[in-house]
Amino acid sequence: MRLQSKTVIVTGASSGIGAAAARLFAAEGANVVLNARREAHLDRLLSEIRAYGGHAVAHAGDVRDETTAQALVRLAESEYGGLDAAFNNAGTLGDLGPVPEISRGTWDDVIETSLTAGFLAAKHQIPALRTRGGGSLVFTSSFVGHGVGLPGMGAYAAAKAGLIGLVQVLAAEHGPEGIRANALLPGGTRTEMLGDDPDFHAFVTSLHALKRIAEPEEIARAALFLLSDEGSFATGSAMLVDGGNSIAKV
Repeated sequence: MRLQSKTVIVTGASSGIGAAAARLFAAEGANVVLNARREAHLDRLLSEIRAYGGHAVAHAGDVRDETTAQALVRLAESEYGGLDAAFNNAGTLGDLGPVPEISRGTWDDVIETSLTAGFLAAKHQIPALRTRGGGSLVFTSSFVGHGVGLPGMGAYAAAKAGLIGLVQVLAAEHGPEGIRANALLPGGTRTEMLGDDPDFHAFVTSLHALKRIAEPEEIARAALFLLSDEGSFATGSAMLVDGGNSIAKV
């Protein structure tokens, strides 16, 4: 029960890594505050967690909207008395293509969802953590934009690399208050974002030293480490959980 009685926000919780993390955190004793845009998916996850005795509430909303960040913190405080941690996991890949062919709309959507939303989350979560005497924030970044540049992913790489810079500043600014901030960098993971094309799966698999794709639960366990007291001396890090993608050449 590594998150016993801790209250944790999880964004992007309707599927994939976010849903796996929500289940794991609740099983580890956390009160989870779930967020995603797809309300029906959230409701199913909420029912699942409550069915086995877990504690969870949900708020459907777009992380690009500052009112969503505010509402999640207020929900944590009203339902559970405060906020101890957050897994800011929501993001989007956007339309792929060379930079000259990326539309301004695609660029703005990816940056707002995958980077600006992280800023908005931190802006409202940190004051809540401060009142608890500290806490932990984890942001889902990527190996893309961190030592690896994949063609067609300019907007995604820029957003995910920006999150790492944001995390480093948050860690430096708020470490004296007992607030930790870390970026989690997954490799290829079996989620909706990866799609279901077997040829693409084979290509992604070949990029990893382990020659396989991660399951969402594997990434969730790494997030648990960073959020819990087990990661008490980890802050400002870009933690690779990428199956050796970043170091594999063959």
